[in-house]
Amino acid sequence: MAKIKIKQTGSPIRRPASQRATLKGLGLDKLNRVVELEDTPEVRGMIRAVRHMVEVQN
Repeated sequence: MAKIKIKQTGSPIRRPASQRATLKGLGLDKLNRVVELEDTPEVRGMIRAVRHMVEVQN
C-alpha cells in the first residue's frame, strides 16, 4: 500500500482528551514531528479527527 506523511502543526494543549489520544495513536507527540504511515481508511479517519492540528505531506 501507499505511504502517507503526516506532520504535527498544532499543539494538543487545551484540546479534548480524545484528540490528544488520536495524535498519540498516529505517533505524533511534538510539534513539527513527521511520521510516515500506511494510507488506510483507519489512518485517514484519524487524520480527519485532528485535521486542524496536522498537515498531510507528499
